This record gives sequence, C-alpha cells and structure tokens, in this order.
Amino acid sequence: MSLTESQTPEPPLIALHGITKTYGDGQAAFQALRGIDVSINAGEFVAVMGPSGSGKSTVMNILGCLDTPTTGEYVFSGIHVEQFQRNQRALLRRQCLGFVFQGFNLLARTSAQENVELPLLYRGVTAADRHAAALAALAKVGLEGWATHTPAELSGGQQQRVAIARAIVTNPMVLLADEPTGNLDTQRSREIMELLVQLNREHGITIIMVTHEPEMAAYAGRVIHFVDGLVEKDERQEALA
Repeated sequence: MSLTESQTPEPPLIALHGITKTYGDGQAAFQALRGIDVSINAGEFVAVMGPSGSGKSTVMNILGCLDTPTTGEYVFSGIHVEQFQRNQRALLRRQCLGFVFQGFNLLARTSAQENVELPLLYRGVTAADRHAAALAALAKVGLEGWATHTPAELSGGQQQRVAIARAIVTNPMVLLADEPTGNLDTQRSREIMELLVQLNREHGITIIMVTHEPEMAAYAGRVIHFVDGLVEKDERQEALA
C-alpha cells in the first residue's frame, strides 16, 4: 500500500446531506428540519442537544429509520437509506442499530435475560444461542447473577442496564440513546454514562445520544447543538471518562 493510499480517510459511517423534514401541509405545515448536514464516523460518541422543538428528536428518528426525511440524503455505511422501503428500513434497524430509551421499555413480568433475548427472538435465533448471547450481554453491563430477576426486583439503574444489554445483544454498529439517564438520580446517571463510554471505547460501538443535560453530554467526545431545525454548533471536546 502506498503512503497516499494509507492516508486516505475512511468515509463516515453516517452522513446526512441537506436533510429536511416537514410535517403537515399548507398553512399547517411545520418544518422540523431545515437542511441538516452532519457526518459521524465509526467509533464516535456524539451527544445531541437542543431545546424542545429544535429538531434533535426528529434527527434521531430519521437516523433510527423510525421516520423518513422529506428531502435530502441519509447515507449509512455507503448505502442511501432515504431510498429504502419500509421493510428495508426495518431490516437495517434489526441488523445494525440498537435503541435505548428514557423509559427502559422492559416487559414487567419477564426476567432480565428474557428481556435481553427479545431482539434475537425476532431474528429467529435458536434458544441456546439466545440464552448464551443474553448472558454475555448482561455480563458486559455488569449484571452477572441478575438474569432471572424481573424489572420489579431491579433498581432504576439496573433496569436501564438491562435495556442497554438488550440494545447491544445483536452487536449493533450504532447505539441510539434517547435521554438514557432521564429517569435516574445523579449517581445512577453517572454509572450509566460510564457504561456507555466503556461500550464505546472497549467494544467500538458508535453512540449517538440525545440529552438535555450538559453533565451527561460531557461524557461524549462531540456535541451537536440543534436550534430551530438547524445545527447551531458542532464541537469536539475532551470527554469526561
């Protein structure tokens, strides 16, 4: 390999070009995004911030293939996602993306292990492989020995760890986290952020996290600020942990 070839930068894992999103028609139309250009490299930990109505949640929904842009390009690993049909977007979600939400979204009467196995069940993975993968994911988030406990038997921080284990059990390329510490106290929030940093640094998972808390955004290596459907600032920073 020549020196020139070795110095060629890798293309971004995610690239948004001129993304707009409009809800409604005519006088009732609301433009949530007004032309977004954002690139995210594999292995980055990015925090997305902004006031209510700024467009940050709309961007996350588009990145997670839960919504589609009105205009513009969404390129994921070289593939134009904006051209996908619904079933293709669903396949990308299952194969490449993991989701963590503020509300945990665990099944109440189901054990931690069974909650973590759910994405693999949808993939048709055998029971033995599901069990092994779920236990391994629980170990990654520090919950060895808690596999048989139901959400009611777990603290808020432990429930969020189960939710993160469920999100990473499929070995996703990208983890999308929407206010993952929103329902937790300060200490549990720090523990969850330290876990996300560990998953990012030790396992190479690209993390994109929406948060309204500067203390949580401080754990990311980059912060993108949205205002009125536009990127106001895009800054790199020295991460906390």
